[in-house]
Amino acid sequence: MKVTGPAGPVTGSAPRASRPAPGFSVASGSAPTGPAATASASTLSGVAGLSSLVALQGVDDVAERRRRAIRRGGGLLDRLDELKLAMLSGEAGEGALDRLSRTLREVRDDAADEGLKALLDQIDLRAAVELAKAEVRRNAP
Repeated sequence: MKVTGPAGPVTGSAPRASRPAPGFSVASGSAPTGPAATASASTLSGVAGLSSLVALQGVDDVAERRRRAIRRGGGLLDRLDELKLAMLSGEAGEGALDRLSRTLREVRDDAADEGLKALLDQIDLRAAVELAKAEVRRNAP
């Protein structure tokens, strides 16, 4: 089935003949007819469609920001676990430190929930402390 426009779905290969629907009539009166009516209608719908799209793109709902904040916090906790496992196995964990640093530098969305914001602050602080400790170990004589 193929949708070709306002006529709706078309099945088969034969084109549909355009016939007015039964009971349909155009009211005659003060409404403009012809190209002027078409131009004004298309202009209005184009502007309305564009402004609607721009408005939808600008909407950043609370649930989406919360989801991104939780995903970032979970990623930081995963990187901290990688670092812990690398250090317990006796490795320097340079790869884990690089990934932790990159994840920490990601843009953080402000969560509307104060509890979540406080938790994410603690995770960020712990990651920053681990990076600072690694820097001290690198610079030690």
